[in-house]
Order: sequence, then C-alpha cells, then structure tokens
Amino acid sequence: MRNKRIVSGMRPTGKLHLGHYLGVIQNWVELQKKYESFFFVADWHALTTKYDKTENLKNDVVDVVIDWLSCGIDPEISTIYVQSLVPEIAELNIYLGMVTPQNWVERDPTLKDMAKILRTKEGANSQISYGLMGYPVLMSADIMMFNSSYVPVGIDQVAHIEITRDIARRFNNIYKCDFFNEPEPILNHCSLICGLDGNKMGKSFQNDIKISDSAEVTAKKVMSAITDRSRMRKDDPGHPDECEVAFKYWEIFADKEQVEKVRCECEKGLRGCADCKRQLGALINEKFAPIREKRAYYEAHPEIVHKIIKEGSEKARVEAQKVLKQVRELVNMY
Repeated sequence: MRNKRIVSGMRPTGKLHLGHYLGVIQNWVELQKKYESFFFVADWHALTTKYDKTENLKNDVVDVVIDWLSCGIDPEISTIYVQSLVPEIAELNIYLGMVTPQNWVERDPTLKDMAKILRTKEGANSQISYGLMGYPVLMSADIMMFNSSYVPVGIDQVAHIEITRDIARRFNNIYKCDFFNEPEPILNHCSLICGLDGNKMGKSFQNDIKISDSAEVTAKKVMSAITDRSRMRKDDPGHPDECEVAFKYWEIFADKEQVEKVRCECEKGLRGCADCKRQLGALINEKFAPIREKRAYYEAHPEIVHKIIKEGSEKARVEAQKVLKQVRELVNMY
C-alpha cells in the first residue's frame, strides 16, 4: 500500500490540543504505516485570514511540528514539510487557478464559513482578500502537488476533496491526459472531543486542554469541565448521559470496564463529580505522560526539529519538482 500517497496538513495556530490529537494526529500515526505520507504545516493558509498577525508564525510552525513528532509522526517514514518551503506549490496553484471556474470557488462551503467568521470578527463590511478567495485552489494545489491518491479528512471536510477532484478532472480534460489522480477521502472515524464548556474545543474559546499542558494544568482544567447540571449534591443519583463533558471524556480515554464502573457509581450516587473529575484528570495525564516527555525532549533540542523541517521540505521539493516538470510540459510552458 505504501506505493499510494496521502497528503494532509494543518494551519500553524500554535500548540495543539487534545481535539487535534484525537481528530487528526492519532489517525495520521496509523496511516503513515500504510501509505507514503506527506504532512505539511500550512503557513500560507494561515496568511489568508491572519496576514497582519505574523509575529508568532515561525514559532507556531515549530510548535505544530513538535506536537506531531511527540505524538508519533515519524520523520523516517513520513515527509514533514512547511508549505512555503516548497515554492513549486505556488506555481502549481497558478496553473490550477487558470482552469478553475470562479463559481466553483465561490460555492466552496469552507470558504463561506471562513468569510462568515471574518465578518463576525471584523464587521459586516470587511473585505475578503484575493488570497482567501483562492483558498480552495491553493488547497487543491497542496493535494495535487504530490499527485496523492488519498486525503485523510473528517466528514465535514469531504467538500474540500470534491473540488480537488473536480479540478483534477478538468485539468486532465483540458490538456487531454490522465495525469492527475482524482484523490479520494479517507474518513477519520476517531472520537471527537468537545471543549471543557461543552462547545467545540478550540484555542480561541479558551476551553481546550493542550497536548503540551503540564499534569498540574491539565488536572486544574479538567476540574472546570461541565458535568451533570441537574445534580445538586454529591450523593444524588447522577445521569451520565446528561453529563455534558466529563463522562464523554471517560468514554474517550477509558476502557469499557472503567466506563461501566463510572456509570454505575454515578447512577447510584456513589461517585461525586469532583472526585470523578480528579480521577479523570489523572487518567488523561497518564495517557499523555509519554507524549509530553517526548515533547520536552524536542523543546530542549530545537536544532533537531529545525533539521527535520529542513530535510523534510527538501525531500518534498524533489518530489514536487517531478510533478511540476510534467505539468509544465502538459500545459506547454516554455
């Protein structure tokens, strides 16, 4: 299977949280064993909405890579690279932009969501930049740059892959070839985790637990998690299925036997919410202890991280140049 390629990436938003681990990284770790894998930090994509907030961009790129390495992305079998260090992607983006109809871009649901968020933050009269408008094509260039066969995504991101398939098909039709694959999604069925307040986990919502958080910080954050709002006293019978956050975390991090024990004790009023969350915090810390130990090592040895980024980006460029050479020939560039 490793003759088949996958490509996936993340924006550099700083240190990653448990939602990133469960929803994305955990899946990548398994997929890298089966496919030739390219994982990139999407720093150009970060500029589509934060072009004026780049003071932490370089550090954020490094933090993302450190989290990947700590969680098990292996640079010996996967190519880890930074998007802007592979300029071939930008040239491919130009060619794809030339053949992509405007209405394809405008109907992209992710672009609509990003524009809505931008207007919410900056007002109804805020302008969408040319770069943001071209986001779906650049994303397709990311995928097609390595002529990947598959893209690991969540169910909410399948539309991303559809526009890429459309662009690949249109390119092949226009230039009378079957050069580009029409990549297929590999759906991620990993558990999703809500934030400590019951909403979507996110750095901007200040409701996340970061992979890099210390055991003390994690324990303190877990103690703030929402539980069963109807329960007034410690020995009141609980309702695990109405516990908005804490019991959901048990279902994700504990084995079936532990989950059933927690459920039974809660329903009988034998388990108070505070004690339950203290045990939950200890469980999460136990799971992430080896990851955090590995992270501390990379933080103490940044030269190793920079070397991995440099070598991975150089390797990605070599592969990108092979694809771009053929694209230039198909388009009949000088």
